[in-house]
Amino acid sequence: MRNLRGTYVHRGDGPRRRNRRRRWVLAAGLAASVGLVAWSREPSEALAEPTGDDDLPFYVWGEARKLKGELDAARGNLELVTAQLDRANKVIEYSSRYGISADLASSILDIALAEGIAPELAFRLVKLESGFNERAKSPVGAIGLTQLMLPTARYFDRTVTEKRLYDRRTNLRIGFRYLRELIEEHDGDVNLALLVYNRGPVAVRKAIEAGLNPTNGYDRIILKGYEGKATVY
Repeated sequence: MRNLRGTYVHRGDGPRRRNRRRRWVLAAGLAASVGLVAWSREPSEALAEPTGDDDLPFYVWGEARKLKGELDAARGNLELVTAQLDRANKVIEYSSRYGISADLASSILDIALAEGIAPELAFRLVKLESGFNERAKSPVGAIGLTQLMLPTARYFDRTVTEKRLYDRRTNLRIGFRYLRELIEEHDGDVNLALLVYNRGPVAVRKAIEAGLNPTNGYDRIILKGYEGKATVY
C-alpha cells in the first residue's frame, strides 16, 4: 500500500479532523445553552399549559383540574348517599306503617321499582292479597305475597314451580310484572287492571260484555285515598 505521509492527501486529512471536532464542540455547546435557558426560566413561562390563558401557569391549571375532578366525585358520592338515605327512610316508613320487617319492606320496595310499579301501590296490593304472609295460599290455590295462580305465573316464567312461588323475590317479581302488564294492556286504567288481577280476565270481560260494572270493590279498597301514579316509568 502506498505511503501517503507528507503528500497532499495526508496533509488535508488533519484540517478535516480539526473541523469535524470543532463542529462537535459547537453542537454540544449549543445543546447545553438551550438546556440552561430552559432550566432557568420561570415555571409559568417554561411549563405553561396551552389553554389560551397566558396568565394561568401549568401547575395552577393542573391543580384546578384535580380539584374539579374531586368535586365531581364528591357530588356523585353525595347523590348516592342521598338516594340511599331516601331509600332507608322509605323502608322505615313502610315497615312502620304496615307492621312488617324492614327486610320484607326492602324487598317490596326494590322489586316494585325494578318492575315499574309505584311502591305505594305495590304495598297496598300485597296487604290486601296476602296480609304480607309469604306462606299464604287461598282456597283456589293462589300462592304467596301477591297471590299468584301457578298457570298465570308460568306465563311469565315457564320454569316456575309451586314451591318457588313461595320464594319472596320470585313471587313479588312475577306479581308486580303481571300488574304492570295489565295496566299497560288497559291503557293505564288502574281500576280495570286491578279488577282483572283479582277476578281474572274472563270474569271481567263477561261483565263488561253484559253491560255490567265489573267492580267487586277490590279496586276501590286498594285505591282509596291513593293519588299517586301507578307506575314509575
